Amino acid sequence: MSAHAKKKFVVKPAVPLNSDINVTPLVDVVLVLLIIFMVVTPLLEKDIGVRVPDTEQVTADTPPPPDQLVVRVDAQGEVRVNDEKVERAELTARLRPILERQSRPQDRIVFIVADDGAVYGTVVEVLDSAKAAGAQTLGMMTELPEAPPPAP
Repeated sequence: MSAHAKKKFVVKPAVPLNSDINVTPLVDVVLVLLIIFMVVTPLLEKDIGVRVPDTEQVTADTPPPPDQLVVRVDAQGEVRVNDEKVERAELTARLRPILERQSRPQDRIVFIVADDGAVYGTVVEVLDSAKAAGAQTLGMMTELPEAPPPAP
């Protein structure tokens, strides 16, 4: 061989290549995220204060007191003020003098009772009429559902 012949140098790695995934950093990141979520989750729960009125047992036959306004909307769209039929166009004019008799504005309360089959638009119209008549508080009354028949 000549002195000027080129020699090839081959460097062999001391450790063979490892193609496995290193899971340790992944586990570290997941544990850190878990701790963050465990700390943050209780802070996300916020309570909303709701003032719930006291309830009293009233039978269905008890008429409302004369100073209390109960407006009923049935499935046919008929409107009744304390069991007296009123046309929807006259509702504001009918409620206004009754509400103006209340000495304190916070006593101007109108309760709305809507049948299950009542049209939503009619109920909203009654609510708007009561507010236009001067009602400060609008209450929605519900009736307890009938008990299901006993199973045979």
